[in-house]
Amino acid sequence: MRLTLRTAAVGVLGGALLVSCGLTSGSPMVDDVKPGTIGKGLPLKGADLTVASKEFTEQLVLGAIMGIAFEAAGADVLDRTGIQGSIGAREAIKSGDADAMYEYTGTAWITYLGNSDPIDDPQKQWQAVRDADLKNGVTWLPPASLNNTYALATNRKNEAKYKTKTLSDVAALSKKDPKAVTLCVESEFSSREDGLPGMQKEYGMKIPNSNITKMDTGIIYTQVSKGSCTFGEVFTTDGRIKAMNLAVMEDDKHFFPNYNAAPEINTDALKKHPEIAEVLAPITKKLNNKIAQELNSKVDVEGQDAHEVAKDWLIKEGFVKE
Repeated sequence: MRLTLRTAAVGVLGGALLVSCGLTSGSPMVDDVKPGTIGKGLPLKGADLTVASKEFTEQLVLGAIMGIAFEAAGADVLDRTGIQGSIGAREAIKSGDADAMYEYTGTAWITYLGNSDPIDDPQKQWQAVRDADLKNGVTWLPPASLNNTYALATNRKNEAKYKTKTLSDVAALSKKDPKAVTLCVESEFSSREDGLPGMQKEYGMKIPNSNITKMDTGIIYTQVSKGSCTFGEVFTTDGRIKAMNLAVMEDDKHFFPNYNAAPEINTDALKKHPEIAEVLAPITKKLNNKIAQELNSKVDVEGQDAHEVAKDWLIKEGFVKE
């Protein structure tokens, strides 16, 4: 179920970006960085670590953040960010071909571990993933509040006109004024039980098919911004939400699964280099949806390089120094 969400995110977050630093064979990271608030004493000196990620923008940024942090702590880092698809990246961590990446708790719980029902509480979701994945030779470190999941968004004009703040408000509007609620969604979201059908059932929405337009994910943001559809399916950490000043509806019944980013580490690598946990902890704690939107926007909207965006952020926050 969740493999396809993360695959769908490729279209939303940067269109399946494949960059030179993300070749399957990997290439060394050669950033000239020093410890800031992390990496003091070079706790990873002598370590050879391989960092992985999937291919979409947010993953490229998170992979670079992790790799640069390891460099600042003294490690030699092989860059395998940009692996195509969730399964490929996951298998790299399990097999030991890669040592670490930022992964999403919902993806692990549903796609990798085979569960059908997500856990509403994000901390309990992470704990369940952590406990279940130990047998697979994978250790999960504590998660970020960054939660890249589904949402509906509208432009500010329609937000003011209809006074919608939550999905319950959208449901009420769909009953009061059915013509007012038009949706732009991707075809996959329109048929998934954790997408539109499930959302309508959970919130009691009854939106006629004539009010629903299916389109490619990247176009949805533009159409919502223009008001061509009142509401559109988005991902909560996409940089275009901020860039286009869209209003995201609160999932007040907590229908959509939690997709909190957390370090997923090959257990053997962590046993060999337990300092990985202390290096990543303050960075992970800092990551949230607002920061993710800003970083993703620099890549998707401004056209900056994901690795440089990651490095600049780490320097700005004082985690590392040049």
